[in-house]
Amino acid sequence: MRILFTSLASYGHVYPLLPLATAARDVGHDVVYATASAFHPTLEKAGLEPAAAGLTMQEVFGRLFAGESRNRHDIPQAELNEAIGKAFGRVLPTQFMADLAPVLTERKPDLVVYEMGNPGGAFAAGKAGIPAVGHGFGRVSSGGPMDHISDQIDAFAAEAGFEGNSRLFWGHPFVDICPPSVQASEFIAGARRVPLRPVGWSEPGDLPSGVEGRDRSRPLVYLTLGTTPASQAHLLTSALQGLASLDVDVLVATGPAVDVATLGEVPSNVQLEAWVPQSELLPHVDLVVHHGGSGTTLGAFSAGVPQLLLPQGADQFTNADAVVEAGAGAKLLGDELTTDAVRETASRLLADSTVADAVRKLAEEVAAMPSPEEVAAELPQYA
Repeated sequence: MRILFTSLASYGHVYPLLPLATAARDVGHDVVYATASAFHPTLEKAGLEPAAAGLTMQEVFGRLFAGESRNRHDIPQAELNEAIGKAFGRVLPTQFMADLAPVLTERKPDLVVYEMGNPGGAFAAGKAGIPAVGHGFGRVSSGGPMDHISDQIDAFAAEAGFEGNSRLFWGHPFVDICPPSVQASEFIAGARRVPLRPVGWSEPGDLPSGVEGRDRSRPLVYLTLGTTPASQAHLLTSALQGLASLDVDVLVATGPAVDVATLGEVPSNVQLEAWVPQSELLPHVDLVVHHGGSGTTLGAFSAGVPQLLLPQGADQFTNADAVVEAGAGAKLLGDELTTDAVRETASRLLADSTVADAVRKLAEEVAAMPSPEEVAAELPQYA
């Protein structure tokens, strides 16, 4: 069977689809993966054939804010939400529909698997008369900028002649990598879910020195604020200082958006790394302090690790709410994010047996979900 996978060009949108895409290839399907060319080296490292489609996040927001001199944090939230809705609900779907049309004509796939942030993949498949399956990257969230995106997508879909609700992915089967206990209840009630175990994906690489074979009696705290420009150095510094004052080791993934020099001299129990193979690292850590991105949230669920979330935008706030409601961690919002609050909250999470029980149950729930190989074997029934 010929299958085309497609997603937005961002780590948090590409990586979640790679386990199923590679499993589908391994069981003998002819797989091609369509996204912006910036991520083609990542696909090639995974052994997948890339096809060009769409824009990077930098390109789409560069178009929307062309000639704009204001810093992102100077833009009013209402204006920013409107721009986010337009980017994900209109600009990107339009571009993907245009770019995917010739790819679908040439490759003639029997099935299109589109990532939930890329409805352009669903629309292109529908126009070509090809069955489609949605694929999640985390919890299906609503509220805030997510509602602006959904409203724009619904308007776009109506103009293109598509019926149904974008929040339920037009009735398509939906590969859901979020554990049911933390998935949105209204989504579970109405969607055609195909459960899939969230399997972490990292580019191949060695773990930072000292991680493997370390003495587990001294906690290791992993701090990351993700790979996007929202990863601000001042937020990282506040969190870092709070964690470093504890009797723990702190491993910080600074990511591509933070200039390490702005962090200044760090304490001796802090190790800075520009990049880490996160899926391989998480089983070695005792606490994850992060921005609330879906990949890190689900990865911590899988590894059975408590979480302290410092959400900054998009679905990060509802991810944080879900973690707290599950008893698997805590969150600090806005002005709550101080050095003292990070230190006190992290200390509590490391010692709380109730939290330890909750994360263990979540890890067991994840382990019981179907594997990528099992779901890949089911894909022909949707073609």
